[in-house]
Amino acid sequence: MLDESELSIFYPKIQEFLNQVNQIVLDKNQQTQLALCSLLAGGHILFEDLPGLGKTTLASSLAHLAGLQFKRIQFTNDMLASDVIGVNMFNQKEHLFEFKQGPIFTQILLADEINRCSPKTQSALLEAMEEGVVTIDASRYVLPQPFWVIATQNPLFQSGTYALPESQLDRFLMRLSLGYPSRQAEKALLQQQSRHDLIQQLMTVFSEQDILALQTLVPQIYLSEEVLDYILDLVAETRKGRHGLSTRGVLALKKAAQAYALVKARAFVTPDDVQAVFVAVTAHRIGLGEAETEQLMKQVKVH
Repeated sequence: MLDESELSIFYPKIQEFLNQVNQIVLDKNQQTQLALCSLLAGGHILFEDLPGLGKTTLASSLAHLAGLQFKRIQFTNDMLASDVIGVNMFNQKEHLFEFKQGPIFTQILLADEINRCSPKTQSALLEAMEEGVVTIDASRYVLPQPFWVIATQNPLFQSGTYALPESQLDRFLMRLSLGYPSRQAEKALLQQQSRHDLIQQLMTVFSEQDILALQTLVPQIYLSEEVLDYILDLVAETRKGRHGLSTRGVLALKKAAQAYALVKARAFVTPDDVQAVFVAVTAHRIGLGEAETEQLMKQVKVH
């Protein structure tokens, strides 16, 4: 079992990280905690929201505080896979092909409006997310580490969107929604200076080495037999419906709960940790809304 003294080194930084991002993205403490858990668990995240609700602000704030390189791709219906992952270009001077990296070669990538591009382009991005490499003409190029994708998609009732297949939704550790801010938060937002200026004033909290170290600690967070049985009971409940949680989904739930415990400075997982991440990790995998998934969770007794 991991010694909590190993976590104590990072806990002040985790608290400072969350405090700073919550000064930029107001009234969304739970979503920012879950986003940090996703990063530390090494999983990608999908935000489903209307445009203009703060997804880009959140992504750029997280990148700035984490001390990681950040790029953004605005997806459109005419975007090609090569626009994302890169392409081999002929160098006439050297008489050879050279690989020109696409914007996916970064550490934090905001893939904005991913469901506006064609299924082929979506697939190229999602395969790179899964494998951590890009393959061009039989040559493999390793993506930087850590590598984290924050993808956004518009609600499917908007025109010009291509729904992500269930098999590709499963590549995302979590699906979240920021939603509209509260009246109080929106008033505070109106009184703030430019959010771009606020982001530039943020002090970097983590280093690249810190993030990689935390990612290695997450799998060491202890799960008792009782917690494992609780997870399996939840999984069994999902499988009573048409789309039960897959084995990949079960592993994702375990890892997300471990990351949540780490963020709370504990070396062990509690049922509360599992409950905190359950809806975000499972709803998009089992085809239910957030309210339905939460109701399903409440039907399972805690051990």
